[in-house]
Amino acid sequence: MAASASMEASEEQQPSLKRAIGPKLLILFVIGDILGTGIYATTGKVAGKVGGALWLPFLIGFAVAIMTAASYVELVGKYPKAAGAALYTQRAFRLPFLTFIIAFMVMCSGLSSASAAARAFSGDYFREFTAAIPPTLIAILFILALAALALRGVSESVKTNVVLTLVELTGLAVVLAIGVWAVLTGVGEPSRLGEFESSDGTGFALMTSVLGATALGFFAFVGFEDSVNMAEETKDPVRTFPRAIFTGVAVTGTIYVLVALVSSLLVDYRVLETSSGPLLEVVKAGGVAFPPKLFALIALFAVTNSALINIMMASRLCYGLANEKVLPPAMGKVLPRRRTPVTGIVFVTAIAIGLVSTGEIEGLGDTTAFLLLCVFAVVNVAVLVLRKDPVDHDHFRTPTVLPVIGAITSVILASPLSDRASDVYIRAGVLIGIGILLWIVNKLWMKYRHEPMVKRGSAGADTGSSS
Repeated sequence: MAASASMEASEEQQPSLKRAIGPKLLILFVIGDILGTGIYATTGKVAGKVGGALWLPFLIGFAVAIMTAASYVELVGKYPKAAGAALYTQRAFRLPFLTFIIAFMVMCSGLSSASAAARAFSGDYFREFTAAIPPTLIAILFILALAALALRGVSESVKTNVVLTLVELTGLAVVLAIGVWAVLTGVGEPSRLGEFESSDGTGFALMTSVLGATALGFFAFVGFEDSVNMAEETKDPVRTFPRAIFTGVAVTGTIYVLVALVSSLLVDYRVLETSSGPLLEVVKAGGVAFPPKLFALIALFAVTNSALINIMMASRLCYGLANEKVLPPAMGKVLPRRRTPVTGIVFVTAIAIGLVSTGEIEGLGDTTAFLLLCVFAVVNVAVLVLRKDPVDHDHFRTPTVLPVIGAITSVILASPLSDRASDVYIRAGVLIGIGILLWIVNKLWMKYRHEPMVKRGSAGADTGSSS
């Protein structure tokens, strides 16, 4: 029993995460997490699905995001812990297996998002500077560099996020300014804004193309859910999170719709579809002498921001799940000096490298959206179930109709009605399969830990009775 007591003591002495994020930093964190890869890299792929009416999927995605964000705000106010959706699922349904799968889906969504960002980093934006280095190698080195930054500490990572967020906002401001100039000077084609692309011209094809574009475009809105995994590192999270999440979603939703309008106005959707740097095409077509290399550099900062935050989120999720005993305690190991979740960072980096080596921007982005839409459906139901679990402090409460509609729309966008490519379902299935394997390993580990303790206890009892 001495070994068991020593283990428990070491777990109790594990340092806690540092509360280093204030209200302003959190707002910029949310905005920086939502902005980035989605708008900078997948705008063209969304245009390829819907046509010139590029703004519509982003408008629908904004509506879905704000409803689900309201559910997250209520839940993080009730339970300000690092595990996010996994914590809410466990409290609502008390099914450990479901909790683990939801947690693993959230983690994998962050990693597929970071991998999409890495692929975007190594694409057309990077090729403005050089095409001599293989894109896959660039993407892998990119992931490793971000993991090293995440290991240094949350304060350094979040401050880097602030700088990168301001840079990527500047890039989108350039796009919007070019759009205003285009409108004033008569550049562009307004008739494109009402064009819809469908395979056979039928109403069903139009519906599926809009749903497919919305499902992929929703990738641009993911990120607000990452912030709830920073709850234990935020000062006064119950009061700070509502303003931060709603402000972040509102600001980014407005920017996205405006950028989509400008993109479609200035560039034909067929041109956007073929580019991994669609906003660079917009800048070049705007009739303004803005240096393409400077905008490409801004875009590289933007996708870097997305990847950094997702690496941080996924590693904190590992830490939170270890504390909830859903993952082995080793996954919650924290560097004593830096107070960062070292095991979690190493683990998620390995998975991200695997994803970035086997996927492209559109497939990885759509995988992210699919996984999170499944999670959002569960979270929207969980917020209603947990109304039966009052807490002893005041917190935000969302109107009941919002999680109901949020759950329904999430299921529709995750379904085959959204005309999603089969490789997305295959990739998601493989990731979930890995999760199931880890679940089995964890159960065996917990059983292994428990049995020696029982045997030692029985041996001690036998010794005591014989004496």
